[in-house]
Amino acid sequence: MTISANEIEALLDAEVEGSDPTDPNVTHFVSARVTPRLRSVNFSGGIVQKCWAVTRTDGDYRVVYLPTAGYFSLCVESQIGLLDIGVHGSAIGCFSSV
Repeated sequence: MTISANEIEALLDAEVEGSDPTDPNVTHFVSARVTPRLRSVNFSGGIVQKCWAVTRTDGDYRVVYLPTAGYFSLCVESQIGLLDIGVHGSAIGCFSSV
């Protein structure tokens, strides 16, 4: 399934709108959010996929959208690029897990 940056923006907007605006995790997520852009993500087993980065890095972590799975993932920044660490689900949920 192909998904556009605009469609991902709509998913993120809906998630933020459905969240508690007083929750500090939501506020922090909104401030870290960026326009989705394609990035290569490394998965276990040597698999590399193009995914959509939706937050800026905090130096260690970044949230991406996995188009082949249809959900968000928390990735760690590494010497070989973004690495999926197995935290999947909603964008705010992944972001809030660190």
